[in-house]
Amino acid sequence: MARNKRPPATFSLSFIDAMSCGLGAVILLFMIINHASEVRAVDANRDVANEVSALEAEVIERQQRVASLQASLDETRKQSQAARERAERLAAAAEEPTPEDDAGSGERIAALKQELQSLESRVEQLREQTDPGDATRARAGDGDRQYLTGMKVGGKHVLILLDASASMLDDDIVNVIRRRNMDESARRDAPKWRRARAAVDWLTTQVPPQSRFQLYTFGEQTRAALSGTDGQWLSTDGGARLTAAVRALDRVVPGGGTSLQNAAAAAAQLSPRPDNIYLITDGLPTQGREPRRGTVSGSQRLNLFRDAVAALPSGVPVNILLLPMEGDPLAPSAFWQLAQARGGAFITPSVDWP
Repeated sequence: MARNKRPPATFSLSFIDAMSCGLGAVILLFMIINHASEVRAVDANRDVANEVSALEAEVIERQQRVASLQASLDETRKQSQAARERAERLAAAAEEPTPEDDAGSGERIAALKQELQSLESRVEQLREQTDPGDATRARAGDGDRQYLTGMKVGGKHVLILLDASASMLDDDIVNVIRRRNMDESARRDAPKWRRARAAVDWLTTQVPPQSRFQLYTFGEQTRAALSGTDGQWLSTDGGARLTAAVRALDRVVPGGGTSLQNAAAAAAQLSPRPDNIYLITDGLPTQGREPRRGTVSGSQRLNLFRDAVAALPSGVPVNILLLPMEGDPLAPSAFWQLAQARGGAFITPSVDWP
């Protein structure tokens, strides 16, 4: 009599164990990778957070100091006004003196006049302490906008270099291409280009009155904002010449590639050489000394940047105001290293500045 045979098992116990171990290994690997990415993100953000906290603390400290000085100034003004009113009353009373208080009134009037002079002197000292700076020209805006920490404008010869290439039309590559095909009026009114011109406007308000300056725009070519002044240092003329240079930017239409090397060569040709260079740009250059067409890789742009740095006048601080461009990840690091090596400031301002 034949025995009933069992059907063969599709999955054995050892196969299920192997599958379970494999699944566990995948889950463990996923957890390790995820944890490592979180650690890197925390480490990367910690330095930025510390720097932001330091800047915020400095801003708050300066605001408190200005508020304290303003309160002292208001109190001194009140005391000065009260002393002036008392002096006027005593002066009026002195016109009709009585024999018994002639001598006393005269002494009190002299003492009050001396006190008034002392208070007026104190008011003038406090006014000088609360002065927002040696602004050569005024700029319309909300309050005192000197909160760009570290970007101090100074020197006997101040050079401002403004990137006027097509990339200054927008932060996004697609929008740059779209705006590049618009008419000149629309390109001049591009939000990013308006921000760049506003940054120049702010910088020129901080140029010391006794300094000389030059403002260049650069794309594939480098030109002085005031026509016919290439290679010359200009006097501020009480702020009038600075205002004329800023107004000239309203006629500039961004376009073409970016040759930082030509801008550096123009800076090196100035005599005497600049005491400070202020560079407003949005990324690494795409051109060298001679115009070129076609796409440029990130490594090629970095080589063009190094050529431009070598052409800059040696020993001159370079302060950089970067308006970051999409698709140019090497730019912030390269420009930050340049500012550090040259003893300048490196700033990437918020979109609502200045």
